[in-house]
Amino acid sequence: MTTSPAASDKAPLLTPILLAGCVILMLSFAVRASFGVFQIPIATEFGWPRAEFSLAIAIQNLAWGIGQPMFGAIAERFGDRRAIVSGAALYALGLILSSFATEPGQHQLLNILIGFGIAGTGFGVVLAVVGRATSPENRSMSLGIATAAGSAGQVFGAPVAEILLQSYPWQTVFVIFAVVIVASLSALPFLRSPTVATRAELEESLGTVLVRAFKDPTYTLIFLGFFSCGYQLAFITAHFPAFITDFCGAIDSGGMLAGLGIKTTSALGAVSISVIGLFNIFGTLMAGWLGKRYTKKYLLAAVYTARTIAAALFIMLPITPASVLIFSAVMGALWLATVPLTSGLVAHIYGIRYMGTLYGFIFLSHQIGGFLGVWLGGKMFDITGDYTLVWWIGVGVGAFSAIVHLPIRERPLQSLAA
Repeated sequence: MTTSPAASDKAPLLTPILLAGCVILMLSFAVRASFGVFQIPIATEFGWPRAEFSLAIAIQNLAWGIGQPMFGAIAERFGDRRAIVSGAALYALGLILSSFATEPGQHQLLNILIGFGIAGTGFGVVLAVVGRATSPENRSMSLGIATAAGSAGQVFGAPVAEILLQSYPWQTVFVIFAVVIVASLSALPFLRSPTVATRAELEESLGTVLVRAFKDPTYTLIFLGFFSCGYQLAFITAHFPAFITDFCGAIDSGGMLAGLGIKTTSALGAVSISVIGLFNIFGTLMAGWLGKRYTKKYLLAAVYTARTIAAALFIMLPITPASVLIFSAVMGALWLATVPLTSGLVAHIYGIRYMGTLYGFIFLSHQIGGFLGVWLGGKMFDITGDYTLVWWIGVGVGAFSAIVHLPIRERPLQSLAA
């Protein structure tokens, strides 16, 4: 593994733009990370097969992926803040309308709005703002901090949803979450970034940059490698709480977990998502720190290899409350560590002028994987009564991603052409 050249750290790391981006990502991902908690309550109320709600979340992931390059282009054409406001409006509208939905088709259709809303308030737009506003020596760490903010939202999103469901019907919780999304826009006045780009980047059109990227084998490899990340993360987010409720061993009424207030497997499921988010904060910060110092493609290969091993061991060993929490901690440390590394790789190779759109197309691969992970989870559960095959597919695609990153040429594209 090679060390990148040392750089001066004179530029400030924490800026109002970075902090504002963190607020928006944290609240957006707090809501997004909670959807798995609603799977059993909604399916039980209407008597739906598990696959119906799973398809709704799968469609949400696919819409998020399709919307990401679109919102990236909107941000670069009309401004970052307009793109974020549009995304928040769609997000809140989708949540409110979903609270009135009583048919599977309604939920599935409305999750298109939610998916586009997440695209407008998520990584593609916000990380591009942070990347453009950050000095090159701080960019990897800043992207790691912003990604960690999304993880912080995951820490409290699922447990808050579980607590609210004890007092309110799921429909009311959806409306509450819509208000939270609108409230996140209070950070917008601080989210104004300068366009820090070279003269050559400013003179090139978006179409020229996209054609150059699409012709580059490295861009294709990054696209393919991000698929497994979406598959694994979306499957676990949507199905892990239900998986734990269905298959985990009983909670010891006199044990430590019960003493912490975790007395049911449904509560353990919500807490497991929180544990993933908590450890992900440290994992993404570490990824940002390492990405500044070491070759990003090798770091990404290492992350995918570690995920593959962790998932394989979890499935092969008995599923207990202890193994659930251990797996959640390990997977959490690797959860979004790929995001600052992948987005940083795109910025490093292709420049920051059109980073939002370029990363958006890469993220589409992530969300195609997410669609398949969520949909296959529900479909295979209804057919076989468990999630075993879906877990092993995740192990396989994780190993594929570890391998596919190795041939990437991690140098600016213009330097390679020269």
